Amino acid sequence: MEIYDELVARGLIAQVTDEKEIRDLINNGKAVFYIGFDPTADSLHVGHFMALCLMKRLQMAGNKPIALIGGGTGMIGDPSGRSDMRTMMTTETIQHNCDCFKKQMSRFIDFSEGKALMVNNADWLLKLNYIDVLREVGACFSVNNMLRAECYKQRMEKGLSFLEFNYMIMQSYDFYRLYTDYGCNMQFGGDDQWSNMLGGTELIRKKLGKDAYAMTITLLLNSEGKKMGKTQKGAVWLDPEKTSPYEFYQYWRNVADADVLKCIRMLTFLPLEEIDKMNDWEGSQLNTAKEILAFELTKLVHGEDEALKAQTAAKALFGAGGDLDHMPKTVLTEADFTDSSISVIDAMLKAGVIKSRGEGRRLIEQGGVSLDDEKVTDFAAVIPASAFEKGHVILKKGKKVFNKLVIE
Repeated sequence: MEIYDELVARGLIAQVTDEKEIRDLINNGKAVFYIGFDPTADSLHVGHFMALCLMKRLQMAGNKPIALIGGGTGMIGDPSGRSDMRTMMTTETIQHNCDCFKKQMSRFIDFSEGKALMVNNADWLLKLNYIDVLREVGACFSVNNMLRAECYKQRMEKGLSFLEFNYMIMQSYDFYRLYTDYGCNMQFGGDDQWSNMLGGTELIRKKLGKDAYAMTITLLLNSEGKKMGKTQKGAVWLDPEKTSPYEFYQYWRNVADADVLKCIRMLTFLPLEEIDKMNDWEGSQLNTAKEILAFELTKLVHGEDEALKAQTAAKALFGAGGDLDHMPKTVLTEADFTDSSISVIDAMLKAGVIKSRGEGRRLIEQGGVSLDDEKVTDFAAVIPASAFEKGHVILKKGKKVFNKLVIE
């Protein structure tokens, strides 16, 4: 199976501008393609995962990826999929986040010997003269067409700042510069980026003529992929200091039954023939599929050793042997105790498994909290210091969130 057909079979392709040309470029290793990443945090999260896996697949097939870091667009903020304006970051914060991204991306993409590029759009966007932008770029855009774009329509009722209105122009100019400076002939992005990407293709054609070679393509479910990165505790990061390998493993181990095979197809590098055999799996077999998904993705991000440790810890939680060494741990100190005890709710807050006392109280009243497998029934319950004599207390929230409490 050729690589383009494999992308389709894995459910990764949503829309293309010219399938025949795109198929030819990708299958023959002639695609020089980019995907953009705005540095809104100091770590990538699982919402970026699909894009990183796609870049790796295409590079393995001989194509050249360009990872575009949005050091310039990050100073504006993408309004796509948002109901409010992003918090503006300092240039120092943006640069720090860019540096963190490159380190994490190197686990997926081979940047050696010209096999891939990492480019920062701050290199050209921050040097632009406003009048030049209006004359050379703005003249190529119709305001009427821009306002019909979904990314702007959904913000019109609540208010769209002129700052954010410029984002499409900036992203389109990125593609133009990547095309002219680096020979980039293709751009990938999520289904929520379609209007922005078409803007880039049209800008190239208007500036350089109809024969200019520029393609656009979107990834199926990439906007859903962004939602993948969020849990009740917050984002699921690729940085092990922000989301431990165990927590990362557990996130994928707990995906919905309806999503597990879809995730295996899109995100793992297992052969399609092997995945197809799982199509009829039901019941406990789906749990096996989730374990496969969790292990493969943890191995990809954190390495095989960490994946094995996370797998061992997860099995220990469900009575299948193993140890608890790699379970998420919260260290309590003497200052956390009053009269030689700590309230269960305070312990949950310290562990980060709840955001407020009200949430903790509701969970306890609903029977969703346990300590060492004993259900907590009183929201005023405390954990005495003596409970830690055996070394730890296992806090459980619902069926899937575990935390080992220790005193140091």
